[in-house]
Amino acid sequence: MRVPLTTRDFLDRAELVYGDRVGIVDEPNQPAPSLGDVTYREVARRGRALQAGLDELGIGEGERVAIVSHNAGRLLELLLSVPSSGRIAVPINFRLSPEEVTYIVGHSGARVLLVDPELESSLKGVEAEHRFGTGEEYEQLLRFDTEPRPWSAPDEDATATINYTSGTTARPKGVQMTHRNLWVNAVTFGMHMQVSDRDVYLHTLPMFHCNGWGLPYTMAGIGATQVVLRKVDGAEILRRVEGHGVTMMAGAPAVWNAVLDAAAEWDGEIPGRDRVRIVVAGAPPPSKTIARVERELGWEFNQIYGLTETAPLLTINRPRAEFDELEPENRAKKLSRAGVPALGIRLQTTESGEVLAQGNVVLEGYWENPDASAEALDGGWFHTGDGGSIDDDGYLTISDRKKDVIITGGENVSSIEVEDVVFSHPAVAEVAVIGVPDDKWGEMVTALVVVAEGASVTEEELIAHCRGKIAGYKIPKRVEFRDELARTATGKIQKFKLRESFWKDSERQVN
Repeated sequence: MRVPLTTRDFLDRAELVYGDRVGIVDEPNQPAPSLGDVTYREVARRGRALQAGLDELGIGEGERVAIVSHNAGRLLELLLSVPSSGRIAVPINFRLSPEEVTYIVGHSGARVLLVDPELESSLKGVEAEHRFGTGEEYEQLLRFDTEPRPWSAPDEDATATINYTSGTTARPKGVQMTHRNLWVNAVTFGMHMQVSDRDVYLHTLPMFHCNGWGLPYTMAGIGATQVVLRKVDGAEILRRVEGHGVTMMAGAPAVWNAVLDAAAEWDGEIPGRDRVRIVVAGAPPPSKTIARVERELGWEFNQIYGLTETAPLLTINRPRAEFDELEPENRAKKLSRAGVPALGIRLQTTESGEVLAQGNVVLEGYWENPDASAEALDGGWFHTGDGGSIDDDGYLTISDRKKDVIITGGENVSSIEVEDVVFSHPAVAEVAVIGVPDDKWGEMVTALVVVAEGASVTEEELIAHCRGKIAGYKIPKRVEFRDELARTATGKIQKFKLRESFWKDSERQVN
């Protein structure tokens, strides 16, 4: 017997087995009315009402529904319910500029666009055939009195979500995640992290980012309560851990640095000690940070490595029994590696050191971009663009980024995109944008600029010039002026040479 693996399985099981349990604790502090505490039975009922509303709009199977939102209960239920009806969810980074959001909505062909009330004003020029706010307008879309049309032919190879990611070009690429991709990722993630129905998960990770790493599906399928956190704040995370009995969280190193800073001012015992486990990715954290998490917070540190194109789980590094007797600093060194392949994943490195991956979590392709798809999947392996090495124990360590991407605060930034914006200033003759090591952000977006002859411009003016043209997290936090930029004999800028002075004391070229 072969039954298609679809995302519907997760919410169906949550409703059947844990229907009376609170499934979502919505963020109370948001412009839209909060859903409050919602049982999994109510989450499923609301999901069917949303599907019926989309039926009424004439949104068919395979059509795209886009949403741009901070973390919210409605975003979570959309991720669970839209793909389950055979439609495709397109979660969009809420930090993007109106021009970037317009591109994604147009490129994906989304007929429906849902917009967080906090973003209504800034995104007022972004249009779609059907546009709704995620507050009262969203509620009016729901049809509780109508049974939705069932998915006519459930297919695990159908696209479930399209997640746009910054790459080596100025335009983001739409990563097609199939139902099979998401199903396998959710189940293997839950297995490796030993998720159970006793867990309480706090969404410190943006849900738009790779579908919250697939953990909304994991948690629903296993019956764990999901607590929504709208915006990252170290002290607020500690308060939620204490107030809701949180046991698990995920996020980039910048999140945990914020918690460590807040913990220094916390009055009393740190909540969640010997109970909370965190999952870290987005940039390899320094071993110093790993040791501080264990020593100062008493939380279990776990690291993964992956990409939007891999749903994302490729490797995992957990505190194994073999590490128990080690001192925190030595254990931290073990945990600073990206990890070993997750179940079903195969890794290898090329002669140049690029990491290649195979597995059921690897993307189907890039939406409407066959050339990029063929390049990424050349030879039957996914080309990550990251440089690394695999030791004798099977552990992967990421050492360099072959793709021209900066990871800052867990977000991918295309350096080419930033260069285009900086170069549009009339005083700029040449520019190279690189990532430099930073304890808070992992990498800091830095622009190296050659000023045009006879012109003058300040760092502040260039940073101001970028505002409104690209998302805030992409704007250079630092501008350095140079007389010239290192180039090859053919005139190509040698970014590895430009990075040398910043990274010379680092063992690896990513932070």
